[in-house]
Order: sequence, then structure tokens, then C-alpha cells
Amino acid sequence: MAPQKRRNDQALRNGETLQLSLFPDAVSLVRISPPCNMWRYYDLSIQADLFGGTVLIRRWGRIGVPGKVRLDLFPDAGAAANQLGLLCCKKLKRGYVMRY
Repeated sequence: MAPQKRRNDQALRNGETLQLSLFPDAVSLVRISPPCNMWRYYDLSIQADLFGGTVLIRRWGRIGVPGKVRLDLFPDAGAAANQLGLLCCKKLKRGYVMRY
């Protein structure tokens, strides 16, 4: 296990807050509600493409199933990061939580 991951796990167990990156390039969210039989995931990641642009990759579906994938093209990493932030906020308002 990586040292950063180990430190984050210890911080969560001790009740400390966890500092996230200011401009993350990947976010993983889950929404689990056993009474409603809801087991969902939503993953976002930013990657460079072969033509000098940037791609925002979205993966979502039921946990344990491959799900769907959508690629959104952006001219630069800043525009993709802005969209990642907007989508992340929308999902958090809908009840998703960050997966660490």
C-alpha cells in the first residue's frame, strides 16, 4: 500500500479530516442504499489525447457491472477540470459520496 494511502486511512480512522487535491484529475464516487437496492458508482478522470487536447472520461453504472463510458473532448486540461468539478458537485448533491 502506498504511504499516502496508508496515512489517509489512518486519518479517517482517527476522525481527522482528509485534504483533497485542489485540482484533482480523477474522482471516484459511490451511492449505496441497500433498502432501495441501489449500488451505483460514478468515475471521472482527465487524460491527454493524441492530438494535443484533453479528454474527460466518465464511467458509471451498477457496482460489479462494466457500465457505460462517455468521452468528452476539451481543448485544454483547465476546461476539462472545470467540467469535472461541475459534474462532481452535481453528483454530491444527488447523494453520491467520495470513494477513497
